[in-house]
Amino acid sequence: MNVVDSSGWIEYFTAGRNADFFSKPIRDVDNLIVPTICIYEVFKRLLAERDEDSALLSVGLMSYGREVELDRNIAIDAAQISRESKLAMADSIILATARAHNATLWTQDEHFKDIEGVKYIEKKG
Repeated sequence: MNVVDSSGWIEYFTAGRNADFFSKPIRDVDNLIVPTICIYEVFKRLLAERDEDSALLSVGLMSYGREVELDRNIAIDAAQISRESKLAMADSIILATARAHNATLWTQDEHFKDIEGVKYIEKKG
């Protein structure tokens, strides 16, 4: 199972330099977990940088994966992760969601760099 961090989705949708890194887990929709917080972050960012139609199309494509809502267990795990790892709320929710589903987290966010269960690539230029 795979979870793509919001930064990975944005990189993919904007054809950034690391888009190829994220294409494998994104295209493997049978093994793709999509935390609802990622939908929020991706929609917000693309709405600001592009337009509403582009943002809606992008989050529509995200729905090919299995959407996972924030529940009590993920929230508690995320709070513990945030306290221990000093991660922001959204990042800790994404990581907790990945762990709850025994999924690999794919990201280019440096603060995930040395965390177990994460496939990290350095953001290029």
